[in-house]
Formats: sequence, structure tokens, C-alpha cells
Amino acid sequence: MANKKNYTIPLITLTSLFFMWGFITSMNDILIPHLRSLFKLTYTQSMLVQFCFFGAYFIGSLIYFIISHFKGDPINKIGYKNGILLGLLVSAFGCGLFYPAATLSVYGIFLIALFTLGLGFTLLQIAANAYVSLLGSEETASSRLNLTQGFNSFGTTIAPVLGGYMILEFFADKGHISANSTKIPYLIFAALFLLLGVIIYLVKLPVFTTDEITEKGLGALKFPQLKRGIFGIFFYVGGEVAIGSFIIIFLKQSNIAGLSEAVSKNFLAVYWGGAMIGRFIGAISLSQGISPVKKLIYMTGTSIIVFALILSIVNLTFADIYPYLGFMLLNLVGFVLGRSAAARTLFIFAIINIVLLASAVFLTAHFAMWALIGIGIFNSIMYSNIYTLSIAGLGKYTSQGSSLLVMAILGGAVIPVIQGAFADAIGIQNAMFVPLICYVYIAYFGYYCWKNIDHSLLEHKKVSGH
Repeated sequence: MANKKNYTIPLITLTSLFFMWGFITSMNDILIPHLRSLFKLTYTQSMLVQFCFFGAYFIGSLIYFIISHFKGDPINKIGYKNGILLGLLVSAFGCGLFYPAATLSVYGIFLIALFTLGLGFTLLQIAANAYVSLLGSEETASSRLNLTQGFNSFGTTIAPVLGGYMILEFFADKGHISANSTKIPYLIFAALFLLLGVIIYLVKLPVFTTDEITEKGLGALKFPQLKRGIFGIFFYVGGEVAIGSFIIIFLKQSNIAGLSEAVSKNFLAVYWGGAMIGRFIGAISLSQGISPVKKLIYMTGTSIIVFALILSIVNLTFADIYPYLGFMLLNLVGFVLGRSAAARTLFIFAIINIVLLASAVFLTAHFAMWALIGIGIFNSIMYSNIYTLSIAGLGKYTSQGSSLLVMAILGGAVIPVIQGAFADAIGIQNAMFVPLICYVYIAYFGYYCWKNIDHSLLEHKKVSGH
């Protein structure tokens, strides 16, 4: 028990890390319409922002996997702390590249900066997600990841409002669109990454290493939940990023809401803010040792508090976003039906998102608008639940499995480009069928794990007396 007390400071430190990469990732949704207008891009060309950023996850993870196969797991050799520090340094460099990109006003250099930033985040994802999973028991790993991912969502919620204000208004050249508005914001982000690196360097973090020799070959792929989970991460990240990338443009459509970018960015914040609500109450729902009645009370109170926080962040009134209360209620019902089981909750939330996306495709006006925005709150627990269900029971193959899962973030590069191509061909609204297909697979993965993984974990808890 004494060791568990030491986990509080590491979790708090890592929480700031999750916040920062959530903030920067969400900034891509501001960059897309900004760069599209600046360089007169098609929808497909504008999605190269996400292609380069998330494509770096695949390239970086592939390199990591190859090194771990022939030379041994790099994170295990240098330690999780050093892995995180290296990731922060690369991320800061990537942010710094926005300065020459803006100075020269060349789209290709922006894409190189985003690719470099994505490489830094790859290291952070591999090291930090696995590290959080190790800070406690396997049964409560989903709860811990949901908690840290909740602060990641706090970053994604603030970014559209604060970052959007910086790029679209405060640092923008009055009267015309200019690349210069990205210079100072990304230099500030680079400085924050370096500052966070100094803080993490000074904080004492527990050391997790193993003396086990990793077998050659794709040993992790002998686990069926991991093989399915790789596609689960691919489709989840792809679907979530594709929706977020198009929300501002979607809301500009005259048959939907006809909103300007300055107004739409606030609803984009609500979309990402929903994930924050869901992740915080998901941490409560999936935690152990709390009675169902207390859980419901804590979850209800937390959702109201976080909703109030979002309302204070966005430049909208309660009258503008009161329909969102319906999604919050449905979210609570979903958690209750999920009964604190990671896979069952994942399955339920995926089904809800399929219905919402179908509504966004076939309905118009505010019905389609809110159906799309409401998806965010049900995305909340998906990444952490898919991740922890996929690596459950992997043992010495955990790091290898983690790198394969991070490699699957490639979905964030591929799916938005595919959706962009369909948007050019058949229109934005009809193109929303692309992420709908993604959630169909997630529902399948949730159902598979519900019948296999959740049950085995429950039996483990009974045998071990938890």
C-alpha cells in the first residue's frame, strides 16, 4: 500500500502531459479551415493536415516496433521518464517549425511541422499510456486512463476557443487571412512543452522495467483481443478526428446552421468538451469499491460541474447549448447500462454514435448539427477502453502491444482523407457515412470483448477476492 501513495504525484504530472497533447491535437481542427482558406485547398488537400500529423504516429510507431524487435524495447531500456522527455523535446521542435512555415507561407512546411509534432506525440503516447496503465492494478487501468484522458479532453475543449481566438482573431492580420497568425501561438506552445519537460525532469517518477527478454517475432499478435484492438484504435481515432475536422465546415453549410468560423469554433469546443464530461464520469463508473448508488450521485454531480465549466469556456449562452443536456442524460443511462464493464460500455456507446451519425447524414438544420456535436460525449471512454482491453493479459508483450496500438492511430491520417475525398464528390453531409462505418467496427470489438475479456477479468476479481 505504501507504494500506491507514491503514484499520486506521477499521475498529477502525467495529467499535465495529457492536457497539452490534447490541446495541440485539437488545434488541427482550427488549422484546417484556416489553411484551407489561406491556400485555397480542396477538402481532400486540407485533410493532409491530419494525414501528416497522424501519419507520423504510424511511421514513428513502426520505427519503434522495428527497433524493439531487433534491439529490444527502447522504453524499457531508457525508462518511461526519458521516453517522455524525448517526446516533449521533439514536440517542442515541431511547434517551432511553424515559425518558418508561417514566414515563408508554404503549405508543405506546415505539413512538415505537423509531421514532426506527430512524431513527438508518438513517443509520448507509447510511454505515457503504458505508464499510466502500470500505476496500479490491471482491473482499474481503464479508470485511471479515463481520468488522465479527461484532462486530455480539457485541453481539446479549451483549444478551439483559446487557440481559435489566437489564430483567427488576436494574432490575425486585420482585414485578410494570413499565415503569420500561427507564428506566435506555436512558439508559445513550444515554450510550454520545454517547461513541462523541465518539470517532469525534476519530479521523481517510479521506475518500471522488466528483465524479461522479449521473444523475437510478433509475439503480441498471438492475443486475439490485441489483433482486434489494433483495428479498434484505427477506426476510433479515424472516426473521431474526421468528425472534429469537419465540424466547423459542416456548421457553415446553409442547410445545417450557416454559422461563421468564429462562432462554429465554440460548438467544436462543445464536441470535444463532451469527451471531457464522459471521461471524468467514466473514471468514476469504471472504478472499483464504490456502491452503484454513490457512483450515480458522483457521476451526475460531476457531469453538471463539467458542463458548467464548458459553458464558462465557450462564447455561448445556456440558451445556445441547452439541447446538450439530453446527451448528458443519455450518457449517464449508457454508463448505468454498462454496469462498470469496459467492453459493455464501449459497445453501448458505439451503438449510440451509429444512430447519431445516421441522424447527421439524413436530417437537416439543428437536428443534424446536434446529432454530430453529441457524438463527442460518447467518444469519451472509447480510446482508453479499447487500449486497456487490447493489452489486458499481455504481460511481457505489453510494450510491444502498446506500440502496435499507437501505430493504429494511423486511422486519424487515413479516414479524414477518405472522408475529404467523398466530401469533394458527394458533399460534406453525405460523407459522414465514413465515420459511421468506423463505429460499426467499434461496436463489434466492444461486443467481442464483452463476451470474452470483461468476463475473464470479473472471474479474476472473484478468485482474488476483490
